[in-house]
Amino acid sequence: MLRSSTDEVTPGYSSDSGGSFVSPFGQALSHGHGCETTSSLSPDAASSSSNPPHPAAAQPGTAAGDAGPTSVLSSQVNRSFRQGRTGKSVPSSGFSSSSFRSGAATPRLRTASGHPARTPQTEHSGMATCSSATSAVGASVIVAVVEGRGLARGEIGMASINLKCPELILSQFADTGTYAKVITKLHILVPLELLMPDTASEKGKGTKLYSLITENFQAVAFTAIQRKYFNERKGLEYIQQLCAPEFSTVLMEVQAKYYCLAAAAALLKYFEFIQNSIYAPKSLKVIFTGSEQTAMIDSASASNLELVVNNRDHRSEHTLLGVLNYTKTPGGGRRLRSNILEPLVDVDTLNIRLDTVQELLQNEDLFFGLKNAIGHFLDIDQLLSALVQIPKQETVQVAESKITHVIQLKHTLELIPPLRMVLKNCDTALLKAYSSSLEDNRFDMILEQVKTVINEDTSYAKGSLTMRTQKCYAVRPDINEFLDIARRAYTEIVDDIAALVEQVGEKHSLPTRTSFSSSRGFFMQMKMEGVALPDGKLPAAFIKVTKQKNNYSFTTADLMKMNDRCDEALREIFHMSYVVVCQLLGTVHEHIHCLYKLSDAVSMLDMLLSLANACTISDYVRPEFTDTLAIKQGRHPILERIGGQQPVSNNSYISEGSNFVIITGPNMSGKSTYLKQVALCQIMAQIGSYVPAEYASLRIADQIFTRIGVDDDFETSSSTFMVEMKEVSYIIHNVSDRSLIIIDELGRGTSAEEGVGLCHAVCEFLLRLKAFTLFATHFLELCQLETLYPNVENQHMEVQHTRSAEAGTESVVYTYLLSQGCSEERNYGLRAAEMTALPDSVIQEAKTIASRVSKQLSTKQHTNPETLCQRAVYHLATRLLQTARNSRLDPDSLRIYLRGLKTRYETELQVMGEAVSMETEEE
Repeated sequence: MLRSSTDEVTPGYSSDSGGSFVSPFGQALSHGHGCETTSSLSPDAASSSSNPPHPAAAQPGTAAGDAGPTSVLSSQVNRSFRQGRTGKSVPSSGFSSSSFRSGAATPRLRTASGHPARTPQTEHSGMATCSSATSAVGASVIVAVVEGRGLARGEIGMASINLKCPELILSQFADTGTYAKVITKLHILVPLELLMPDTASEKGKGTKLYSLITENFQAVAFTAIQRKYFNERKGLEYIQQLCAPEFSTVLMEVQAKYYCLAAAAALLKYFEFIQNSIYAPKSLKVIFTGSEQTAMIDSASASNLELVVNNRDHRSEHTLLGVLNYTKTPGGGRRLRSNILEPLVDVDTLNIRLDTVQELLQNEDLFFGLKNAIGHFLDIDQLLSALVQIPKQETVQVAESKITHVIQLKHTLELIPPLRMVLKNCDTALLKAYSSSLEDNRFDMILEQVKTVINEDTSYAKGSLTMRTQKCYAVRPDINEFLDIARRAYTEIVDDIAALVEQVGEKHSLPTRTSFSSSRGFFMQMKMEGVALPDGKLPAAFIKVTKQKNNYSFTTADLMKMNDRCDEALREIFHMSYVVVCQLLGTVHEHIHCLYKLSDAVSMLDMLLSLANACTISDYVRPEFTDTLAIKQGRHPILERIGGQQPVSNNSYISEGSNFVIITGPNMSGKSTYLKQVALCQIMAQIGSYVPAEYASLRIADQIFTRIGVDDDFETSSSTFMVEMKEVSYIIHNVSDRSLIIIDELGRGTSAEEGVGLCHAVCEFLLRLKAFTLFATHFLELCQLETLYPNVENQHMEVQHTRSAEAGTESVVYTYLLSQGCSEERNYGLRAAEMTALPDSVIQEAKTIASRVSKQLSTKQHTNPETLCQRAVYHLATRLLQTARNSRLDPDSLRIYLRGLKTRYETELQVMGEAVSMETEEE
């Protein structure tokens, strides 16, 4: 039956099956055996193609006349397997060849990076526990992006799905800074492949979004898909049919989000083709994410701060993720990484997390009990992804994988009771909530259903032979008579193999033993210690000989034949076990939401345990959230972990009354390190972590921007100056009153006059806002802003000068301590140059010229008494307002504090009066 390209798409429900057809992605895809990839196929050819034989019947089996022990079962097994397949139909694509035909102008699987596009199929059977979850962050996400056209240009929809996790994430961007937010989101997702409409790069004239994506993700495969498959109506139908009932509220959120629905339609269709499987109905977790739920950290800032990747060595763990990552499961590692890149903005949620971390630190039994219970879990997300996918082809490999997944499911469910016991006596709200969710009796019901099919003593175990045996005997006896016969045949063959190896050893008087590997099957091994070979050679009957150190590995022709018989018996066992397992999985799908709850609980508990573990290694303190950033003796978390000694700690204070801090100081004095330290502490607090300080109070930041020293960008032919101007432009266009801004060395890529002018203009723009800004600079002229604006504070990095009595030379000692006021250091660039191999004559000439220029540019700065008085009043007012909002002092203590404020105000006025008098006398 053929359909037109405008027919309604109903995923998962169609009578079409088999055949070869051309996909909308420029590939010829097939569900048959032995088909060849072709460039095109006509409708007539597609309609006349016959359905291929079922994969079960096409498996290599016993040849006619073979006397193998399982040959008598072949017809019964295949019949049983077909009945199991047709008894519960496997949904197919719902598309026919005519709807997939690509026109001449349609790009065929083009890639922006110039290399062939990948087909990111994954094998889900190889799950294992993970002590370091960093490896869990490998690229496994496919993302579809579509942008509106005409008046809707700039409105962008995005849909992403992780091949390791059955979670469809939808996003739509339509406000200020849309393109930057899309690029940032893609950096967080780490895409394996990007899908876009072919019209985005039509006739070589790519849209702005297309250009940005291909520039930023040159190593990622890019696939162009016909625009008609980005259809919001079909996307909504997909979600209605695939979304698990417990997540169905997302339909209300996305029903008017046309572009993310369109992206979802293309993505799910593409996923069906590359994976050759579909999701079971009502089994997918669908969520809609908005930027207002988390703080935004752009990709440049994430790189500058080394949040998840070290800039010098990408394999290094000297990152914020490396500092905090003590997770035991891949899901916990993924959650920690996601939280670091997208910190929370809800204070209540953060305090609930901090309460949990505090309880874990105070309750040693809970900490170690939970750590032990969590460490045995597999990657639940990956297991879920495998369980809810229905393959279109039922091969031996598919059958074996499904059996493995059911064994892993049993293993996972059996870990819930110990986890319940650990959480039984917890006190905090979050742990109680997870404890309550794990008490759901549906977990026990699913486990009981699994145990009715799977043997009680079957368990997940590492080791190829052990796991092979577990899979072989996974299904209980007496469920399928033919299965029991096949297993007895398999057991006999394995016994015959053991007997054969023993006979060979006796025949040749050699200490042979039976070994197994997944690639070779059964083979023989022998240690050569104290063994004398006849004529110094192995017997001629030994073939495929390999030697590793003092071990010989080999096989014989008879053993290879027995391996073939063993594999044949296993195929029969897996086929018949698969029929039983599929019936079980149909029941599991009805309660799939329980497993999503379990995945959420385990990953969150793992992440919080990791944050608590980090506190036990370093001296961290619980942060509190106010309208002020106040950190006492804060430390750089990454530097603290790298160095063998404790880094220098510094105080930080930014409030609404003093929200703009200018930091000066010589090169290498620690300005950049201090700036990064403040931003990292802010991020740590906003994921629910303790921070490296003696005390920490922070204001929630909705965006974190950094502009830190860069080099020329040769790929885009941009100079240092152009790169930093782009970054500052991005900040200016996207900043809000709740942002945290870190700017380091702006304007150094141009002349001094232009640099000062640009810095001054940028500062004045940011001073209109209530954003917290830390501005490090070498331009001492900017320190004069403190006399013009009451919310500006000057601070500097202290240095000490020492003179050698013997050599008479002066040297600079860096203290890395932050102090009030503007730096008194002058010509510190020349001091840094003195430490290099430049000739003394060059240094002296530079000092002479710098002195002359400084005298010509210097002007007398007059202090306005009225401005100074207004500044003192402003500071007093902001401190009183801050006290009224955040004070927790008792009446007596509050009275003493207010007297102190009054005294400080009077002292400031007195000092200002004296300074003005001195200036008047000098004149």
